[in-house]
Amino acid sequence: MTIEINEKVPGLGIHHIAVQTHDLQASIRLYRDVLGMRIVNEWGPPERRIALLDTGDGAHIELVAPAGAVPLAVSESPTHPLLHLALTTTNIRSAVEKVRKAGYEITLEAKDVQLGPVRATVAFFIGPNGERIEFFQTN
Repeated sequence: MTIEINEKVPGLGIHHIAVQTHDLQASIRLYRDVLGMRIVNEWGPPERRIALLDTGDGAHIELVAPAGAVPLAVSESPTHPLLHLALTTTNIRSAVEKVRKAGYEITLEAKDVQLGPVRATVAFFIGPNGERIEFFQTN
């Protein structure tokens, strides 16, 4: 089968990004209570619960409880396949203050950047599982 390089996969988009948690309830508090996402589905046995949250733009975050008593190790490897999770916002400074007040570590304050032809403002913080989360606002 031959596929043209410029051929787009029909209906391509992000459905969800899965984050294995260290503490499912702590993760739900960030994504639902602080960031305002809505839980749209929960499933799995009591020892391995999964929650799917709607980000508000059609994409989802899947939070997965740790397997057993100890979750997989958080990789510090620069080749780890998940570098960060980027969440779009229309008011990055307000979003940063909201997560700061909730006690999360801000690792990069809101900063204007030029990404080729796109001007954006970015900020980063650490989630409850050690995940790096970026706020991204186009200007």
